[in-house]
Amino acid sequence: MSVRDTVLRVIDDVARTNGRRLPPLTDDLPLLDSGLDSLCLAVIVANLEDTLGIDPFSSAEDGALPETVGALVGLYEGALV
Repeated sequence: MSVRDTVLRVIDDVARTNGRRLPPLTDDLPLLDSGLDSLCLAVIVANLEDTLGIDPFSSAEDGALPETVGALVGLYEGALV
């Protein structure tokens, strides 16, 4: 499974577990408009760390959080390079 597929699956799993309805997960969808709250996003990051074995936020140089689904996917893809 690709990193993209893993990130999207984890987002979908967390949304379902928390009774959230997601719009289509496109690269340009702002995370703030996804229907997920900050707790859901924290669970997503924790689950991705467990699944992928990386925490790209610990080594982020600028400390900026991703604003879109595509930026979140890119952050994890870049961390595995």
